[in-house]
Amino acid sequence: MKVIIVTWAGELSLELGLNDSVFDIKRKIEQLFGVQVASQALAVYGFELIDGLDMEDYPIIVEGTKIDLTITPLELSTKILVFVKISTRRMNIEVDRMETVGSLKEKIHIVDGAPIKRLSLFFSGIEMKEDHRCLCEYGICDQSEINVMYKCINHLRIEPTPRKLSLLVQTSLGLLNSAIIPVEVKDSSSVNDLRRMLLDEKVLPRDDCFFIHKQRIMQDNCTLAWHGVSSGDTLYVFKGTITREN
Repeated sequence: MKVIIVTWAGELSLELGLNDSVFDIKRKIEQLFGVQVASQALAVYGFELIDGLDMEDYPIIVEGTKIDLTITPLELSTKILVFVKISTRRMNIEVDRMETVGSLKEKIHIVDGAPIKRLSLFFSGIEMKEDHRCLCEYGICDQSEINVMYKCINHLRIEPTPRKLSLLVQTSLGLLNSAIIPVEVKDSSSVNDLRRMLLDEKVLPRDDCFFIHKQRIMQDNCTLAWHGVSSGDTLYVFKGTITREN
């Protein structure tokens, strides 16, 4: 499919395949237009595109979609590339040197889908325990390798008390009128429960649609807590269905 890369200097056409990753797009831009990968930031509808994901992970990107390209001179950029190792997988993720451990966990959640609470990050054999600390405080630099372990959460089989979440649901232009709707829902509710609530209130039409939280497509049968949704978060709703090849 053909997309439009939008820069301050104008618009450029680029041919993409469904298996192209965000990192692949940046490399194509570098090859075609001479803009180094480390200088690039890509975004669609305000979502920054994450290097470890591909076009199938972004169903909002279709033929003719405009992708915003921001270019930062290397001498001013604080971006670095880190290698994140999860079991046998190894992913490239672009981060800011001053980014927090918690922010990196969110990006890994976007790419891998694992609940944030289960993620433990290790660098040079040391666990990065404090989510509020900056990556540079742990000595993370360009091309550092970070290992990810999953915590086992099976301590006591006591169901936590459901918490009430105050959220914003933003609908796209294809769903009735584009709007931002405040909702209150329990974190134990599934995405399907939220969908039914919005249908009953006539916020959504009967058409098929899918939800996105922090750039990750949400799974209908999983709870909001499983997705790491917190009060104040925004969920985005787009028209269409998601079918992934195994």
